[in-house]
Amino acid sequence: MKTTTTSDLQNMEVINLCDGGKLGYPSALEFCAEDGKVTALIIPRDSGFLGLGKTERYRIPWCRVECIGEDTVLVKLTAAELSSCLERGSNRKK
Repeated sequence: MKTTTTSDLQNMEVINLCDGGKLGYPSALEFCAEDGKVTALIIPRDSGFLGLGKTERYRIPWCRVECIGEDTVLVKLTAAELSSCLERGSNRKK
């Protein structure tokens, strides 16, 4: 069984299989506190001049992750699904 650490994951580019688009690099995994299962892959995006604007991030549902390779993560999202995964706002610290 091959294992991957979260720091390894942060160095892997996320590619959308539906359009070949590069989504960025993951910053975090989202977990369910009750059962410990991974629920989403979080990918930050800067949306302002020199990164000074509001922060955007993709919250990719874990069920849309198709494959984790040696240097890439493949996800499968239509344009509409990808648009619904984009969260806008200020930095989200909970």
